[in-house]
Amino acid sequence: MSDRLNEALVAFSSVYSGWILWNLFLAFIPLALSYWLFRRKKPTRTFAWWFCFALFVAFLPNAPYMLTDIIHLVRGADRASIWLVTLFVLPVHLLAILGGLIAYVLSLLNLDIYLKRQGLERLIPVAELGMHLLCAVGIYLGRFRRLNSWDIAVNPGDVVLTTLDDLTSKRPVLVMFITFIVLTVFYWVFKQITLGLMLRIRYARMGRDILE
Repeated sequence: MSDRLNEALVAFSSVYSGWILWNLFLAFIPLALSYWLFRRKKPTRTFAWWFCFALFVAFLPNAPYMLTDIIHLVRGADRASIWLVTLFVLPVHLLAILGGLIAYVLSLLNLDIYLKRQGLERLIPVAELGMHLLCAVGIYLGRFRRLNSWDIAVNPGDVVLTTLDDLTSKRPVLVMFITFIVLTVFYWVFKQITLGLMLRIRYARMGRDILE
């Protein structure tokens, strides 16, 4: 038993070392911003609003970025036994990836609600696809170029040059395109699931109000 416990501790310290909590923290930043930006009753587009919107766009790729953390699952599986992978490594990664996807879907759903309130419902598909595209670029820069969201403010010149270099190279563009497709599919699936759950909750509340 002690050997298995030691193995679990070694796997946790060598593979994870806090990255899951940190990545989830970054993933939920755009979600928190989306509630302030898009879900207030009368949001006014002041300088503060536009500043927070810029932060929202800059940090949004951190949410679907959790999908790429699958590489840690492979690394953890190589360093741990079957029982540890089944009981610890796999569940932790699935929960982390699911958390990032939920944060991403809810962030964009809040944006959709805002556009509807502004009478711009027709722009929702364009806005969603645009965000998917920006996130595909951001994910590539984060995973392969190791850039962070705050590099836009700290070192904007390097970010611009790196992005332009990648957008004019075949391999990065191909990876971004595949990422864009994966994001679009995953978002659509989880959006339908989320909307279905929200509808069921609304009907349940309506039924409870009628009974009361």
